[in-house]
Amino acid sequence: MRADRLLQIILLLQRHPRLSARELAERLEVSTRTVMRDMEALSAAGVPVYTERGRNGGCVLLPGYRADVSGLTPREAQALFAWSGRASLSEELGLRDALQSAMGKLSASLPVQLQDDADALSGAILVDRRRWFAAAEEIEALPVLRRAVVSRRRVRLRYASASAGRAQRRTVDPWGLVEQAGRWYLVAAHRGVARMYRVSRVEAAEVLEQAAERPADLDLQAEWERLRSGLEAMKPPGVDVVVRVRPELVAVVRRIASPMLERGEGVRDVAAGGRQAGREGWPQLGMRFRVRQAACAVLLGFGADVEVLEPVDLRGELLGLARAAVGTYGAGG
Repeated sequence: MRADRLLQIILLLQRHPRLSARELAERLEVSTRTVMRDMEALSAAGVPVYTERGRNGGCVLLPGYRADVSGLTPREAQALFAWSGRASLSEELGLRDALQSAMGKLSASLPVQLQDDADALSGAILVDRRRWFAAAEEIEALPVLRRAVVSRRRVRLRYASASAGRAQRRTVDPWGLVEQAGRWYLVAAHRGVARMYRVSRVEAAEVLEQAAERPADLDLQAEWERLRSGLEAMKPPGVDVVVRVRPELVAVVRRIASPMLERGEGVRDVAAGGRQAGREGWPQLGMRFRVRQAACAVLLGFGADVEVLEPVDLRGELLGLARAAVGTYGAGG
């Protein structure tokens, strides 16, 4: 986000001979302090910008300087246009029109050959971030949260956590947004403690006038990894399973079980053991479920068409669940 803002500052100063830090801050929806830091960063990078104090002072770009993107390499141009093809990402953030406008301006300044190659790649890349067999998440609050993050202002949420019985109100200091496997999360501090909030559970969001408290040395990537590791450490234990499947249902079992397996793991073929019990010819499959309860739910749903061979204790657990189901549904006669 900062690289985009630095470019915006250069383009604004190209169009306007002089702008105050406050005017730039209003246009960019950031604080004047952020504008001054960005001006220092541009100057350090060799861009001829400077600030003048006094009544008629402001932020100035040396006359005649122009940001030139004609020196982009073919790979750099293709990388930019391939990223712009993630229209769904920009749309979720409320930036699709802005991205299209920006890429149009960039395209107009590119040599013809680079533009043709970049257009060819962007037209051949499709990014579908939806999970198989999963409904799309409602993330209407995402554009509001984006504005809060960019402006570094506090935000009041009505948030329905997975553990709470009903939505609760809380005021947080937003630090950043993370898109992970098609799901959006807000990283924010509540009463000084960093937390992650799933955006689909945000029922309402309101940006406040108060400035957000944000560590000066914040590393969003490192903070996300810390929060994620803590969450994964609380995850229920998974389980490795070997099953025997009716031959005509092998493809169905693979398809239904796959979303429940550990990341990077798939359904694998396993050599048949000595335990056939009249089911010769039934293929054996191995898989590792992320959560034991998910393994029970999926496998028990296939009834007698899938038999768990290992682990033995899971066979006993499934038997207990099946008996309990019979007791529940058979009680009415």
